[in-house]
Amino acid sequence: MATATQMKSKKKIFITGANGLLGQKLVAQLVEKGDFQIVASGKGECRLPGDGFEYVPLDITNAAEVEKSLASIHPDIIIHGGAMTNVDQCELNQEDCYDSNVNATAYLIKAAEACESHFIFLSTDFIFSGEEGPLDENAEAAPVNYYGETKLEAEQLVMGSKTKWAIARTVLVFGIAHDMSRTNIVLWVKSSLEAGKEIQVVDDQFRTPTLAEDLAAGCILIAEKGAEGIFNISGPDYLSAYEMANITADFFGLNKELIKRADSSTFSQPAKRPLITGFVINKAREQLGFEPKTFRAAIGILAKQIILARS
Repeated sequence: MATATQMKSKKKIFITGANGLLGQKLVAQLVEKGDFQIVASGKGECRLPGDGFEYVPLDITNAAEVEKSLASIHPDIIIHGGAMTNVDQCELNQEDCYDSNVNATAYLIKAAEACESHFIFLSTDFIFSGEEGPLDENAEAAPVNYYGETKLEAEQLVMGSKTKWAIARTVLVFGIAHDMSRTNIVLWVKSSLEAGKEIQVVDDQFRTPTLAEDLAAGCILIAEKGAEGIFNISGPDYLSAYEMANITADFFGLNKELIKRADSSTFSQPAKRPLITGFVINKAREQLGFEPKTFRAAIGILAKQIILARS
């Protein structure tokens, strides 16, 4: 048990969206490291397993609540991962999306400025047009959907803030979280092929898929090093969704003949997706010491987590 003196000497890190996939991985890794005082926040009750952190319920779209909570907590570092991320829901509910992704970020920046906190903002490859990739940190943004527009506007607020800031952009995050039914491409391919279902997978969308644990590690490196500016934090492998499905089938020894090639025009969704993104991660490797898992190694980690979840 840390003494009061030890707790006081540790920097205080505040996390939004802590009940989500990234938030859970961030809290778990920070607790394991033991280098920070951790205050996790989310909408409603705490859904995080374990202990070693404080939990504060917070509606980040409520300006007064944000101001009051952050003034009381007074964090040294804020990792803002809370957002509305369902791309189709963002397209259909634009007011809610703007409130969650832009207004909430503005409220948190204001609170960060008052506390002189290092503000670390989670962003996305969906701020880009999808015409080319992989992209470095200087690529020109041109979103093709409303979700991307709100994340870009929030980025611009962060860049204009009067506090120390960093932006961690990421791509196609996948993983397994405690008490969440959220699926991902690996789990979907695995369960479909195990059930003998034929699946259509696009071969014209390219990404650098990111294990949630790696994204959390990248954010923590930014916090530990006090790094500023924009960092691409993603997996190292540039793959089409079709290639991801085949690698997954190979790993689990499943029937690849059930995987059928398709292109994006086959599917109709409310929000347009950028076709080609993916990130060049040289800057994060060189400046942060970031070294993410290959896609195949990441599947191995998920496979172990599936076994643990069932035991």
